[in-house]
Amino acid sequence: MERKVKKIALIAHDNKKPEIIEWAKKNKEILKNYSLCGTGTTSKRISEATGLQVFGYLSGPLGGDQQIGALVAQGEIDLVVFFCDPLQAQPHDPDVKALLRIANVYDVAIATNVATADLVIHSPLMLK
Repeated sequence: MERKVKKIALIAHDNKKPEIIEWAKKNKEILKNYSLCGTGTTSKRISEATGLQVFGYLSGPLGGDQQIGALVAQGEIDLVVFFCDPLQAQPHDPDVKALLRIANVYDVAIATNVATADLVIHSPLMLK
């Protein structure tokens, strides 16, 4: 039986975009084995920096977080890597909280920083 390609959502607040881009560059060889998507600018910048194909949804404040949340609820996302900026207020904070909540409801791993993203992406459980 052929293994389904897992789908990873990549999201980052503005101040965390350089961090997720560097993380994606460092993990490019692993990420190329997955279907990747992300919110607006984040997906575009990761794709440009790595050459990886990252399907882009709307920008987070324009509904991208909600689009990713809907995919989580539909069982289409296996991992969310969301580098949040905990020190800056976000105008779309309710959308961010809803995404975090829906990932928890549907038992989808969500990494909000480099340390957690590294642990998850290198886990043998990602190969199942």
